[in-house]
Amino acid sequence: MILPIVAYGAAILRKVCKDITPEYPGLPKLLEDMWETMYESNGVGLAAPQINKDIRLFVMDSEQIFENLEADEVDIYPDTPGFKKVFINAKIISLDGEEWAYNEGCLSIPKIREDVFRAASVTLSYLDENFVAHTEVFNGISARVILHEYDHIDGKLFIDYIKPLRKKLLQGKLNDISKGKIRVDYKMIFPK
Repeated sequence: MILPIVAYGAAILRKVCKDITPEYPGLPKLLEDMWETMYESNGVGLAAPQINKDIRLFVMDSEQIFENLEADEVDIYPDTPGFKKVFINAKIISLDGEEWAYNEGCLSIPKIREDVFRAASVTLSYLDENFVAHTEVFNGISARVILHEYDHIDGKLFIDYIKPLRKKLLQGKLNDISKGKIRVDYKMIFPK
């Protein structure tokens, strides 16, 4: 089932989410719905707060990014060809490497894209969909997607990283999003 994406301005997008256990009700169906929602919305990642759940859960598929790159662009990223994963109760162990800029967007903040500087790699501990524990190092675009989605479960948004003047210039567009004055080709719910 395709779920509506929570729009900028909703309180849940600023909430630090809570860990879950294997007994979390309806988790397999929720994951299925999150994948379907993410793909239908043309996203590469989706965090639980974006579908109105305050839990430490996100999904990502960085393979899609590499499918859309030119052949000469693919070689510059260490994480080619990307991967598809579920992250439950993720915790950042360390951030490493030189920060680099990439133009990010967000399903909850449609039609706004900004350059955001993030670390080149992240070491992350997390549980997969079977609650098997992993600690892995992620690099390149995949690390960026993970950090973007991780921010969601910590109540942060990519616009928090842009300069105050630039954010002030975007405020009118952000207000329009929170008021539902935007047209997108996926379902959204707006703050009341």
